[in-house]
Amino acid sequence: MEDFEVKNNDFLRQFEATIKDEFVKLEYSEQEKKIFLSKFIIPESLKELDYDNSFLTKVFDYIKEKGRIKIVPTSKEVKKFFRANKTKYADLLPVGMSI
Repeated sequence: MEDFEVKNNDFLRQFEATIKDEFVKLEYSEQEKKIFLSKFIIPESLKELDYDNSFLTKVFDYIKEKGRIKIVPTSKEVKKFFRANKTKYADLLPVGMSI
């Protein structure tokens, strides 16, 4: 699997990466110490190679590293990823929210 870097594009409010010459992005909005992960766009060819999980892992790890902010997954792909990795990222969910 090809290594890649995920960048936080503050101006466009999205996490983005170029993987195998394909553009991947996860749009977000921020409110009161919460980041709403809303629209995940990844080519099907990259999903088949499991790059969706790699990309989301890098995004979640980045957010966890920064601290002070909670994740609110609003897209179905991000919710699915969160459920599959609940134990690792449980502390990123706002108090009282369950997915």
